[in-house]
Order: sequence, then C-alpha cells, then structure tokens
Amino acid sequence: MKLISISNLTKNYHTKTKEIEAIDNISFDINDNEIVSIIGPSGCGKSTILNILTNIDKPSSGSIEKKDNLKIGYMMQNDCLLPWLTVFENATLGLKLKSIKNKENIDYVNSLLEKYGLKEFANEYPRNLSGGMRQRLALIRTLAIKPDILFLDEPFSKLDYTTRLSISDDVFKIIRELNISAILITHDIKEALMLSDRIIVLSKRPAIIKDIITLEYNDTLPSEKERTNNYEEITNSIWELINK
Repeated sequence: MKLISISNLTKNYHTKTKEIEAIDNISFDINDNEIVSIIGPSGCGKSTILNILTNIDKPSSGSIEKKDNLKIGYMMQNDCLLPWLTVFENATLGLKLKSIKNKENIDYVNSLLEKYGLKEFANEYPRNLSGGMRQRLALIRTLAIKPDILFLDEPFSKLDYTTRLSISDDVFKIIRELNISAILITHDIKEALMLSDRIIVLSKRPAIIKDIITLEYNDTLPSEKERTNNYEEITNSIWELINK
C-alpha cells in the first residue's frame, strides 16, 4: 500500500534579484514497511522535500497524496531535547502536546526506555547522557506517538562511527519490529546503503531524480551489510551518479 505519493514536485525560491529552482519535477512513492533514503550533493534540496511533506514549506507545483490519517514522526539532526526536562519528561513530551498522555502510552514509552537502555536514567537530565543515548531518547520521543512513518533528517551525522552503527541497528530493528516506514535524508552513501530498501539519488540543484536503486539485503542489520559482496560496487555507482 502507498503511504505517500509524490508527483511532479517542483520548488522555486525567490530572491530580490532572481528565482532559484531547487527541485525540478520529482516523482516517487513511499510504500508500507519500507525504508527509503534520499541522497544527493549538499544543498540539492533533500531537506526541502521533507519540509514540504511535513507542511513546513509549500511546493511551487506538483501534488502530494498521503494515506488518510497518516501519523508522521520527525527526527532531526539535532536531538532538540529540552534541558530542563528529565529523560522521561522529554520522552513523553509529544504525548503531552497531543493530549494523549494516558496510561497505555506512558507504559509504551517506559517499555521503550527499558528496551533501549534508558530506564535507569528516567529521572536524569539530558546533560548527563552521551551523544548516542541522547539520540536514542530523541527516537523514543518520536516513536511515542506510534507513527506510521518516520522522517529522519540526517539524525546520526553528529555521532562517531561506532555509535552511528549501533544507533542505526536500533533504528532498523525498531522500524522492522513496528512494521512502519521511514524516509532517511542523508549525504552519507554508506548510511543510505546500510539502512535502506531503496535509495533515491538526486542531482545537483535543481534536483532531479537520477536513479532509484532497489537493494536486496532487506533484513540484514546495518552493521552487517558492509560485508555483502556488492556493497563496494553499489557505493561506487552512487558516487558516480552524485558527482556527474
């Protein structure tokens, strides 16, 4: 089933002296239970696409169709944890804002804190957490509302390589276990390969889709994918597409 269908999406920005075309006639779908990465050169409009999908920005033309009552969880590059709230209060902030902080949802958050090693830190403050723990907390806060799809905007870019692998495994397992979908915005080819079912490769601005690559090792953990036989070949192919 299609969760999101994007058709002929175009986005132009206007300055005092000229019009800048950021995205040019892009079309793609996001289906149930899949992880799709969008990758391309810096400044090509990757995050603009997410901003349009979340109604932060508006397209210049084109259409976006979403499944009825689609619930979206948005995880950004910065964890955006509130320093004056405890770990538990940060984790349940979305529930409070949506007025759905009931026993069932609180129990669900507590189960996530337990599962991902943060239960004993529930009454601590974010300053006492490592970078990886902060990102796990940001993910739990995003999952608390039980989204149908996760929007991940370079959420691991500030983490060291080892922590990034560990968090990637956690995110991958969560997405598979909950049977939800995700759109990952990244400039990192390796990250896209490790997490994705499909990779949408964008050109330089104005961004067009140069290729959509379907990967075969769908259920392999990200930390194990680098050892697949065709990993280096696909990496080189994407690199050439981005830099043409």
